[in-house]
Amino acid sequence: MSRSVSFNFGPQPGTDGTTFRFWAPGARRVDLLLEPKKGPAWRQPFTAAGDGWFETLVRGVGAGDRYRFRIDDELDVPDPASRFQPEGVTGPGEILDPHSFQWRDLRWQGRPWHEAVLYELHVGAFTREGTYRAAIERLDDLARIGITAIELLPLNTFPGRRGWGYDGVLLYAPQPNYGRPDELKHFVQAAHERGLMVLIDVVYNHFGPEGNYLHRYAEDFFTSAHHTPWGSAINFTHPVVRQFFIQNALYWLNEYRFDGLRVDAVHAMFDEGDTHFIDELVDSVQRGPGSERHVHVVLENHHNEARRLGRKDRSMVAQWNDDFHHPMHILLSGEHDGYYRNYADRPIEHLGRVLAEGFAYQGEVYQTEGHARGERSASLPPTAFVNFIQNHDQIGNRAFGERLTQLAPPEKLRAGVAVLLLAPQIPMLFMGEEYGAVQPFLYFCDYHGDLAKAISEGRRNEFASFGAFADEHRREHIPDPNAEQTYLASQLDGDDRAEARHREWLAYTQELLAVRAEKVVPLIPEIVPGAARYKTSGPVLAVWWPLSRGRALVMQANFGNDPAPALGLQQDLGLQPDLGPPQEKIKNTIPPPVHGRGQGVGLPVSRALDLWYSTAGASARHEELHPWEVRLSLGAS
Repeated sequence: MSRSVSFNFGPQPGTDGTTFRFWAPGARRVDLLLEPKKGPAWRQPFTAAGDGWFETLVRGVGAGDRYRFRIDDELDVPDPASRFQPEGVTGPGEILDPHSFQWRDLRWQGRPWHEAVLYELHVGAFTREGTYRAAIERLDDLARIGITAIELLPLNTFPGRRGWGYDGVLLYAPQPNYGRPDELKHFVQAAHERGLMVLIDVVYNHFGPEGNYLHRYAEDFFTSAHHTPWGSAINFTHPVVRQFFIQNALYWLNEYRFDGLRVDAVHAMFDEGDTHFIDELVDSVQRGPGSERHVHVVLENHHNEARRLGRKDRSMVAQWNDDFHHPMHILLSGEHDGYYRNYADRPIEHLGRVLAEGFAYQGEVYQTEGHARGERSASLPPTAFVNFIQNHDQIGNRAFGERLTQLAPPEKLRAGVAVLLLAPQIPMLFMGEEYGAVQPFLYFCDYHGDLAKAISEGRRNEFASFGAFADEHRREHIPDPNAEQTYLASQLDGDDRAEARHREWLAYTQELLAVRAEKVVPLIPEIVPGAARYKTSGPVLAVWWPLSRGRALVMQANFGNDPAPALGLQQDLGLQPDLGPPQEKIKNTIPPPVHGRGQGVGLPVSRALDLWYSTAGASARHEELHPWEVRLSLGAS
């Protein structure tokens, strides 16, 4: 069975031929340049249809034929809504038959969001082959350890053969060197057959610098009223521009059966209209494919706008939570430069507020920016937040792309992973993290000429303000983003998983995810929004998530190098008012132990806490926490 819907943008094959529509308000004339599979190339003029639109129907042209547009007899450009660019961003587009792929996952409805364990994956660096087909071979491994959802870095066509995908220019066309579009559909289908959701990262805040000709014929795509790190902002107030992006989102969800979107840098989308673009996008998704199956949306939004998050019918709008990553990174690595300064004064309390309420910054002044950041988030469910201790940004934006395996001692990293995977928020692992990969993930791209030189020099100069790179000669050692070796060094080597140290990490990840699936996931829908509390005592953090049926999910963690008293959590402590950060310390009231055996690891049980899991295993003691120990318990009613 095929799944396809009609769109205003891009070629539309039909029984009478193929219809082409092109929005070019800055062009006087547009011609279609055809490169058919058989026969000579030829051109056909478009007909102006008003409001900047050009249209033409070409009989006898269909799947496999290639084409470009010629603007005013001056410039040949690709279709900005081309469905496939086999020769890259400057080559011709290829017409695809949207009905040719036969989907087998007819009963797939996605998964409820509270079951999600995300795995961020770059197709080109996930395997040595760097293709969809090679990635399929690894899906069984991911499903086996407890991953339930894959989040793909952007697939839109970008310049060259190497790149993160965030400088794409042709948003409807999947990157050609990963495989053909049908191979991407095979990947999605194979994931569904293993119970895995697949989300795609989409970039709607800018276009890349190479292969983008919109300024020549559709200047209305941009506005000078706002600026972004990439130049003029996207003009979301224009109805055609707005629909270009909304239909792109629906295209990926319908044509490729993705289970959701991760929307890049929402804070760089400016819209003063009555309905912000991102809200209309979410509504369109929920009225469309989200009305038939679980379709989720994850935002990246530095502004911490809690009002955009929460349950939408059957699905969820969540946010990548940097406020979890930053204090956790300080605790694990000891680093506190740059934006980490905003959390370095009391990282444990910031982490506690995040686990209990969602954001660490809910309107407080963000030191490095000098103004208030965030909105109140305590009333949201924990599933509105995606937590991580590593992702492509936090690794790749480092000069040498080091992972936490290179920055944090193993005992600390084990504790960080336990908090990540056992807390009721949605956890996300970055590819290779499940087995403690040591390969760097560097920033890489594939530009040439002056642009390549500018990017390489800019990459090195951006670290000049860091003490470690104040010396120009030291900066010369930062890998060149355009060098092929930089990309190759970032690829995972699947054979590493067979080494003893990696097998141990993999077993640990699988153990934690098994506890999450058995103990935590069934309780997440019962967590009462707005009722969670936390408290700290020195290096110890305890978080209490009340449940609708009268008990509570409890996590305790010791982020110190010495044993520390466990914190007592009695039900009445959850009734104190929200005091904001830092939360008032509460007198330690450890309940006395009673005889008995705990569930799972055979540990003593108190009247208040029924211990489910401890990273200390059988050596765990009721009265105190070992250094860097993390515990998960069920609180008494």
